[in-house]
Amino acid sequence: MTDTVLLIAGIMLWYAAHLFKRVAPKIREPMGERGKGVVTLALLASIILMVFGYRGIEPVYLWHPPLWLVHVNNLMVFIAIFMLSPAPKKGALLTGMRHPMLVGFLLWATAHLLVNGELASVILFGTLGIWAVVEMAVINRAEPDWQPGPKGTIVKDGLFLAASLGLLAVIGYIHGLIGPSPFPG
Repeated sequence: MTDTVLLIAGIMLWYAAHLFKRVAPKIREPMGERGKGVVTLALLASIILMVFGYRGIEPVYLWHPPLWLVHVNNLMVFIAIFMLSPAPKKGALLTGMRHPMLVGFLLWATAHLLVNGELASVILFGTLGIWAVVEMAVINRAEPDWQPGPKGTIVKDGLFLAASLGLLAVIGYIHGLIGPSPFPG
């Protein structure tokens, strides 16, 4: 199996696992709790396929991003980590936002598109960004009567911002061990 096929299979499995509940509820509902395990295994397999596929593809450069975009990327990833944290439910800043985690994921994907000018990145991060938009649309259609939860405190937002900064440092360090460092030397 070629690396491109692995990457595309991983992306397709990611879409299928995430959309399974809403696209095929008659199949998913009878699975009950066991269905969560199936979806989790499918997501793990999708990530493994995407990583191996992406890493094995020879780069085909479409553009060469300027170095300063690394700083923009890091800021966007920091904001994405904050949006993926419990802050939207427990803080005050994002309480009124319907899909903070999916918007954060879209921000993460977009940030990676900015600093990776090769075709494999466009395929991977572009399709994952599109997935976040599709997921928001599917959720909005299935659950049109959404209401925001109770507003939290700015203090909790501050705590989650600090935690997000620490997590960015850890993720950046690990990213540098397995691939390019997101922090210019």
